[in-house]
Parts: sequence; C-alpha cells; structure tokens
Amino acid sequence: MSTRHDGRTPDALRPIIVERGYTRPSAGSVLIRSGRTTVLCTASVENNVPPWMVGKGRGWVTGEYSMLPGSTSPRKRRDVGKVDGRTTEIQRLIGRSLRAVADLDALGERSILVDCDVLEADGGTRTASITGALIALVDAIGSIPDLAKYPLSDSVGAISVGMVGGRPVLDLDYVEDVDAEVDMNVVMTGAGRFVEVQGTGEEATFSEDELAALLKLARGGLAEIREIQRKALGADWPFK
Repeated sequence: MSTRHDGRTPDALRPIIVERGYTRPSAGSVLIRSGRTTVLCTASVENNVPPWMVGKGRGWVTGEYSMLPGSTSPRKRRDVGKVDGRTTEIQRLIGRSLRAVADLDALGERSILVDCDVLEADGGTRTASITGALIALVDAIGSIPDLAKYPLSDSVGAISVGMVGGRPVLDLDYVEDVDAEVDMNVVMTGAGRFVEVQGTGEEATFSEDELAALLKLARGGLAEIREIQRKALGADWPFK
C-alpha cells in the first residue's frame, strides 16, 4: 500500500489529540488537534430557547463556527458583523450533526450552543469541529443537574475522504484537498447511520464504485474516531 506525501497510508487518519477542560468559563471545552488542524470547541448552556420555541417544552442545540485571523497564512481577514456563505454552511452542518443524536424534548426549555473556533487550519476543519463538538456537548450536558432523561441517543463524528491522484484516501490535509479530484465530508452516528454526505467532483466525476470505496474508507475512519471520543470522555462516556 503506497504512502502519501506525509507518510500515511491511504486509510490512515492524521494523529488526533483531544484535551478536555481546555478553558474554564464554558460548561464544555475541548481542544482537538487533527494533524496540524486545531479547533477549540466550547459548549455553553442557557436556560432559554429561541423565541420560536418558547412554550413548546423542547430544547435546542446548535453550533457556531469561525476561523481566527491567524489560523491561515496569509492572515484571514476579520470581517466584524459579517458571516460568509462558507461559514454559514459549516455552522448549519455542525448544528444538524449534533441535533441528529439529540433528544430535544429531554433537554427541556434550555439551549446548548457549541462554538467551534479554528486556531490553525490544515484541511478538515469542519470535520474536526463536529468530532470535538460532540465531546464538548457531552461535558455541557453533564453540568445540568436536573435532567430526567439523558438527551443524547448516540455519538456523532465526521471525516473527509477524497480521490487524490486517482485513488481514495482518508482524512485529507490541505495539500491533498487542493489536488483532490473528488472531495467528500461524511458525518455518521456511532451506530453507523449517516447524518450527511457532502461529495463533489472538482472538475472531475466519480463512479458508483469509487463512491462505495470512499464511503467504506469513511466508515473505517469514523469507527476509529468514535473510539478516540470514547477514550477522551473515559468514565463520562454515556453511550453503550
């Protein structure tokens, strides 16, 4: 099995390091490193819900995403008060991914907001954000004292796959992402059910067999990510 530019095999993840409790003010706080991509995920609990949910007895889980100016080179411009289309798309993806495993009725009329701030970007920032956000969300839920029922049914994680140089590879960094003929992000629950698949041919097309190969790679990578999440949470892991 031939290696990639960084020495990994096609089916290998970048090294993932998780630090819980990275900051003190938030109920949940996780620094996740995937290779050189680094994201700080913080989860805050609020005893209210958006206006359109008031009185329904249900809670809300959502996410916000940003790339800090120094996360890229050259520096990313800080556009105060503006949210670009890419950021909006990723925020919605993070929120959808977390709500896919959330029981909003069990949460009651409270909200959990997970902020994902990219400190260093080297590809896969949205997937690292979702993987870290789940851990921060679990810690935030653990800070709520009066829940009658646990409000998460399963874990959720995300990974990128793509066709690079005509072969399927797992967990693309920036160098590979730039050259990829096909780029795909896969979000999946711990039970192996898909939440979202975002796949695009970059001036190329891909076959059904190639799609199957990419999804198989993603499934294997996400099984490893679930284990990393489980180890990071240790005794606080709430799932079977």
